[in-house]
Amino acid sequence: MIGIVVSRADEASVHIGDHVRDLGEFERVGEDAYRADGFALREFDDLHLHLDDVAAAFDDPEFVVFVSRHSGDTGPLLSAHFTGNFGAAKYGGSDRAVAPACPNAHREVMGSLREHAPDGYDVAMECTHHGPTSVGAPSMFVELGSDEAEWEDPEGARAVARAVLDLEGVSATGDRSLVAFGGGHYAPRPTRILEDTDWGFGHVAADWCLSDLGDPREHRDQVAAVFEASDATRAVVDGDKPALEAEIENLGHRVVSETWVRETDGVPLSLADDLEADVATVDDGLRFGDVAEAYDSGYLVVDLPPELLDAAHAVDPDATVEAGLQTALAVATDENGNRLAGPAAFPDKDAYEDFVDRLAALLAADYDAVTRENGDLEAVREAFDPAAASERGVPEGPKFGRLANGESVAVNGEKVDPTDVSRTERITVSVDRRERTRERVRRPSDAEGKGN
Repeated sequence: MIGIVVSRADEASVHIGDHVRDLGEFERVGEDAYRADGFALREFDDLHLHLDDVAAAFDDPEFVVFVSRHSGDTGPLLSAHFTGNFGAAKYGGSDRAVAPACPNAHREVMGSLREHAPDGYDVAMECTHHGPTSVGAPSMFVELGSDEAEWEDPEGARAVARAVLDLEGVSATGDRSLVAFGGGHYAPRPTRILEDTDWGFGHVAADWCLSDLGDPREHRDQVAAVFEASDATRAVVDGDKPALEAEIENLGHRVVSETWVRETDGVPLSLADDLEADVATVDDGLRFGDVAEAYDSGYLVVDLPPELLDAAHAVDPDATVEAGLQTALAVATDENGNRLAGPAAFPDKDAYEDFVDRLAALLAADYDAVTRENGDLEAVREAFDPAAASERGVPEGPKFGRLANGESVAVNGEKVDPTDVSRTERITVSVDRRERTRERVRRPSDAEGKGN
C-alpha cells in the first residue's frame, strides 16, 4: 500500500488530492482518511515539512508520497525529490539528517510526470532539501509549481495526481540506485541519466548542499547515511571533489562515471563487476555487447589475435567493432570505443567462432581468398606494388591509380597490366582460442537485469 499525504495548509496539495480521489475512485473511511486499491490518502492541517513520523497514520505503507506545491522562479514545473538536511534544519526535519528514499518509485513517477505534463510545463528532479527527515517509511515529494497560477491549475494538479496513481504496484527500491553529489539544484546530470538509462537516484546533494555539509572528512557518518537511506552503493560525483570521493571509497562504496552508468544500462551488476575484473574497466574502454543483458552464466575470456583485428579494422573498423558487440558479452576497446583492442568475453566457444567467422567475411570483401584450416585463418590477395610499377617506368599519378583499380595502362608505347605490377599479400593468423574460462556464481540480481 502507498500512503498519500495531503496538507490543508497547501492549496496545491489540496487540489492534487482532490484529483487523486476523483481519478482513483477513493472511498472515505474516516474524517480525514480515504482508501482505494493499493492506496491510502490522509489529510493533515500542518504543512508537509513539519509532519514527523507521518507513516504511522497509515497501515504499514510501502512508501509515502507527499503531494505538494513547488515554489520557485522556474515557471510551470512538475517535480519530485527526497527530503533531508545536509546542514542546519531551516525548513523542517532535523539537522544533518536524511529521510529514507524510494529511488525506484521516484524513477517511475518522474517518467509519469513527463508523460502527463500539460503543454507548457517542464519536468525536473530536485536535490534533497527540507524536512521532514523522520517519516517512518521511504518517502518522496511530488510537486506542482511554481507559483499561484500553477497551484490553482486543474490540468497541472491532474497530471500530478495521475503520476502518483501510476505508482500502483511499484516497489520503493531496486538494485539500480545511485547517489549524486554536486551540480545544480535541479540536478541536470542525474536527470539525463534517469531519462536515458534504467538507473534511478536516491539522495542528490547539490553543490549548495555540500556547502552546508562542510568537510566530508568531518561528517563521514552523514555521507554514509546518504548511501544507506538511498539503498545505494555507487555515486556519481559532479565536479572535482577529491576529499568527498576519498570518503566515499573509504566507506566501501564506489564513485562511477556517467560513462559507466550508461554502459551498464541493462547489464546485471554482478556480471558488470566480473567483466571489469576479467577484461577491462569501463573507464578504460570496456564495452558491453548486446548479449550481456540479463546474462547469468559463465563465459570465456579470449585474447583476440591482434593481427586479425588490425586486418579487419583496415577493411571496415565500424563493422569490426559491431561484430564484437553482437557476439561478445564485453570487449576491450580503445580510440573512444572505435577499435577493438585485446581481450573479449564470450558466452561460449560457439560465440567466439561466430565472431571469427564475421571477421573472415569482412576480410573476404577485400581479399581474393579467405580460408580457415588447422586453427589458422589465412587471407590472400593480389595488390598493386608501387615499386614494381616504378621499375616498369610507370610515373606516379593517375596511372598508378588506374593500375591499383585493375586497369591496364600504356607507358612508352608498351602495355602494362595490373598483374605485371602486383604482389601477393598474405595474412596468416592463429585463431585458436587463447581462453580463460570464468565460471560465474549466479547472484539474485543477475536475473533482474533491465528495468529495475
